[in-house]
Amino acid sequence: MAQTVRPAGSRTASRSTSKARPATGSLFATDGRPHPLQEVLMAVTGVLGVLAFVTAMFHSLHLISSWAGLIGILTGAYGQYISRTTWERFGLIMGIGASAVGFYLGMAHGGLFGGVVT
Repeated sequence: MAQTVRPAGSRTASRSTSKARPATGSLFATDGRPHPLQEVLMAVTGVLGVLAFVTAMFHSLHLISSWAGLIGILTGAYGQYISRTTWERFGLIMGIGASAVGFYLGMAHGGLFGGVVT
């Protein structure tokens, strides 16, 4: 699924709709409509990804990194499922990647219940 960047003005107005989408040359162009749920999911995934990634660098914080990573992966996956624009997908993939690294390192350091449940 390759995307191409068209020069501005190369799109023709659709005859079935009266309001055409703006023709921009940016890969991260939006459709001009608000998507509050997708943007919240993107922000939550990003915050959880940063939290999981940073806490994964410390061996004793494996509970935080593994849980934040797992929740970040699941949140990002749902966000990818309902995303509408390339910008949302880009942000979600970055958050999912950071969450996954934090999750896997947290699992390697002790896991979701390591040291709590014996």
